[in-house]
Amino acid sequence: MNRTNSYNHKILTTLDFHAIIHKCAGHAATTAGKQRVEELEPSGEFQTVKQRLQATEEAVNVDRLKGGAPFGGIRDIRPAIHRARIGGMLNPGELLDVALTSQGGRRLEKFLADVSDDHPIPILLLLTERITDHKPLEDRIRGCIDDNAAVLDSASTDLSRIRSELRTSESRARERLEQMVRTPSIQKMLQENLVTIRGDRYVIPVKQEYRGHFGGMIHDQSASGATLFIEPEAVVQLNNRVRELKLKEEAEVEKILRALSALVAEAADPLLVNVEALAELDFIFAKAGLAREMKATLPLLNDRGFIKLKRGRHPLISPEHIVPIDVELGNKYSTIIVTGPNTGGKTVSLKTVGLLSLMAMSGLFVPAEEGSQLCVFDAIYADIGDEQSIEQNLSTFSSHMTNIIRILKEMTPKSLVLLDELGAGTDPAEGSALAISILEHIHRMGCRVIATTHYSELKAYAFDRQGVINASMEFDVQTLRPTYRLLVGVPGRSNAFAIAERLGLAKPIIEHARGQVGEEDQRVESMIATLEENRLQAEAERVSAEQLRREVETLREQLARERRSFDEQRDKLFEKAEREASDAVAKARREADEVIAELRRLQREEAGGVKDHKLGELKRKLNDAVPELKAKHKPLTPKKKADRVEPGDEVLVTSVGQRGHVVELVGDQEVSVQLGILKMKVNRSDVELVKQASASQKKPPQQATSTLKRTRDENAKMELDLRGANVEEAIIEVDRFLDESYLSNFGQVYIIHGKGTGVLRTGIQEFLRKHKHVKSYRMGNYNEGGAGVTVAELK
Repeated sequence: MNRTNSYNHKILTTLDFHAIIHKCAGHAATTAGKQRVEELEPSGEFQTVKQRLQATEEAVNVDRLKGGAPFGGIRDIRPAIHRARIGGMLNPGELLDVALTSQGGRRLEKFLADVSDDHPIPILLLLTERITDHKPLEDRIRGCIDDNAAVLDSASTDLSRIRSELRTSESRARERLEQMVRTPSIQKMLQENLVTIRGDRYVIPVKQEYRGHFGGMIHDQSASGATLFIEPEAVVQLNNRVRELKLKEEAEVEKILRALSALVAEAADPLLVNVEALAELDFIFAKAGLAREMKATLPLLNDRGFIKLKRGRHPLISPEHIVPIDVELGNKYSTIIVTGPNTGGKTVSLKTVGLLSLMAMSGLFVPAEEGSQLCVFDAIYADIGDEQSIEQNLSTFSSHMTNIIRILKEMTPKSLVLLDELGAGTDPAEGSALAISILEHIHRMGCRVIATTHYSELKAYAFDRQGVINASMEFDVQTLRPTYRLLVGVPGRSNAFAIAERLGLAKPIIEHARGQVGEEDQRVESMIATLEENRLQAEAERVSAEQLRREVETLREQLARERRSFDEQRDKLFEKAEREASDAVAKARREADEVIAELRRLQREEAGGVKDHKLGELKRKLNDAVPELKAKHKPLTPKKKADRVEPGDEVLVTSVGQRGHVVELVGDQEVSVQLGILKMKVNRSDVELVKQASASQKKPPQQATSTLKRTRDENAKMELDLRGANVEEAIIEVDRFLDESYLSNFGQVYIIHGKGTGVLRTGIQEFLRKHKHVKSYRMGNYNEGGAGVTVAELK
């Protein structure tokens, strides 16, 4: 798009694009960067737009991760460089700007280089490669000019000498006049007892009547004429010397400035390249600043005419008042016809689609949810608003038709056309027929079209035409207010009767009015009402389904975390078992080697043969060297199928990978299983028998009391139930339980203390923290009993 084209400029104005540019320019740090922003225009080239958005994305990431880029001190020095190039002399301020810009460029280049070490920013780095270092020029300027743009005495030897003499001469002239001012006989002739300056010469204020007493020169007088500013003859020579030295100072300063200007002229071309690169970087970061302000996101791009906005917002409307819209265009349908009441938001929705498309084609992020897609069109055309021209004597209808005729001539199949109140301003029958004809022509061309209208005939057109869909702005009949929500797929209803009834119009009048409406129109309204009810029901079901989906996702993530925890614990047990087996084999090998060495020694010492009792003793040692394999961890695979299980049996619940004890049988298909402090019902097919209960264990379970209960049989168990015990009893029992578990080589054990007030849990965990057999401890996972269980890992 070319902004110099008057029609395109009009479109940009219609869609408020210039207001976006103004907001973006406010984020530019330099004059050159602001100028780049103001020159920004949408592009119809897909690769160009893609590269623009990539650059903006890089700047957004830098801004988010490292804060704003440092553009301090950078000035637009292009006019000064051009003047220096043709032999002009730069003033101290311009030379200081050159030095500060050079310094700012080096600082920005280093900042982006540091960022690129952790985050790829290829486009920004490519721009920094154009920035050349001018440190010698910068140092030369800063050696001659201070931060206040004043030439330093040290800029040259001659300047230092001249200024020293100048200060001495000025001091002498001022002291001579101050002596005169302090003289009593002269004070009565003065208007004020002070020394002042007129025309770079020191003077005193003398009363008019004493003008002849001093001689010398009169340089000025007061407005009333009562005071004359006289340079006495006694200081004329001193003032002449001051004037002479000031002229020498000016000549020396000019000499210094011309020398520095010549150095700038020598580096003019690379300095101009630096300014262009810095302006481009400032322009890109200004787009990032706008994205941050609008909370905008990176749109996905395509060149196939597809638009999908997710909660798109008009960027110039306050976030507190804007209602986001969802729009999809260019896939199943290429034309959307929006109907609905005035002030319902149709025009805003139309402008939102157009403006966000222009922003994306300009390389700007758009105020919409992530995942929104926008197309790079070759042009966007819009006929929005009442543009009646009195000077041209054009009616509203004529003005609209003039614009539409121009659009029809210039559009291509890759264009986006936005038409507001199509066919309005003329006879309804003719206007609706003309609107359908125009839409049909544009639709056959393959353009993407969004049109708003009041005509009900267009609803039927959209309903019957393939590739065309109805849409409407939602209206709340209960509050008599629009909700500003765009509903794609639902044609707009006529709410006149409902509104009149809500406002209190008599029912007989309303019924009579309904009778005047044609049967066909009533069927259309009834159809629309049914669609609206179905939509509201579908929306409610969608919200419910979305909530269920989130809950399922949460449970799935929780199960995945628990499975990962289980796998980690299993792997640790396997690693510990492997280490213990390796140590046992190594020990057995050492002991076997010792027995063999002993046999060889006896064979050498007892030539007559080894005694039977010694041989038996060595054989026993050799047998003892065989490592004893202890059943540290029972296998997770079942020993028996759970065709028949009884209360008290130890079983494995395969769905959660945990062991427990059968509490009771529930019908023919389910059993109740106690898993730590958790009791759950599971299907018998999900249960595998690990160990049958002894006769004593099959007794009916007794009620829990405050007495101590230990879950152990003739073999050591991996869990200890302390619910109902006090802290002192529990610690004694935990100490005994840990000793037994340590001797049984258990990797970890479970101590069930319940939740309660937390006193018992705190006492047990404090004891575990200091126990010699405990390596670490933690709270139980969800499937282990949660806060009611402490899991201790043994050394």
